[in-house]
Amino acid sequence: MKFIPLLVCLFFLNPTFAVARDKPQDFAEPLRMFSKFIGTWESAFAMMDGNPHVVDVAIWERALNGKAIRSLHSINDGMYGGEMLMFWDKELNSLVFYYFTTADFYTKGTIEVVNENSFIAYEDVSGSDDGISKVKSTSTLVDGNIKVTTAYLKHGKWTEPEARTYTPSTKTVNFK
Repeated sequence: MKFIPLLVCLFFLNPTFAVARDKPQDFAEPLRMFSKFIGTWESAFAMMDGNPHVVDVAIWERALNGKAIRSLHSINDGMYGGEMLMFWDKELNSLVFYYFTTADFYTKGTIEVVNENSFIAYEDVSGSDDGISKVKSTSTLVDGNIKVTTAYLKHGKWTEPEARTYTPSTKTVNFK
């Protein structure tokens, strides 16, 4: 039996490198543009409400034989986290998603593809203790990073958009 170096094993087991195995044709037609987003990403940013800096780690992966995209993310090693499943809804003729959180609320929404590198997510929030009822975010793949701007409808008023940049990462998503 030949010795396989640990580094080689880690390379093939790490989701960050899974992007090389998932090709656009591995996804259902409406989801093909998202093949570029598959992998592990992280962003460090300050909270607008004055809370300390956070690190958000997200994993995007092909799910359900390419009929869906699954994303898991955690903030500060599990202080908060969520899971999203996006798929093509034939009845609505639209990309839809559900996002469930560790903070006892969930969202459901639709995705509008802007171009081959950008999309807008529109979310309706259920159960938020913060008074947030809607979220609008735009994600764009730029120079190998994902730029995200997000605004919240909070107590009937839209917040100023927050901007974050996610870079490729080797970290893992953790839940407490």
